[in-house]
Amino acid sequence: MDAWVYKQIGNKIAYYRRMRGFTQEALAREINISISSLSKVERGGYNNNIPMSMLIAIARGLHIELSTLVTFNADEKEMFWEEAIKEKHKSKKA
Repeated sequence: MDAWVYKQIGNKIAYYRRMRGFTQEALAREINISISSLSKVERGGYNNNIPMSMLIAIARGLHIELSTLVTFNADEKEMFWEEAIKEKHKSKKA
């Protein structure tokens, strides 16, 4: 998968975490992972290597279905593609 997918999964995690009133520290403690690991997931820092067990734990901690984190509606997909195109143009200019 492209890196942007992992960034968007991270964005969803951060969104639902804030919506549920959790700080990173509180959610990390709730699901028994380090704050730095949760932060890395929210930033999309794991890229192709995020453990499925961690995603399941995060979804459970947020009281949402795992599919909520890893599926995207048409509007989200369009927004993500636009972001991916912008990133691609940035990297070509550099």
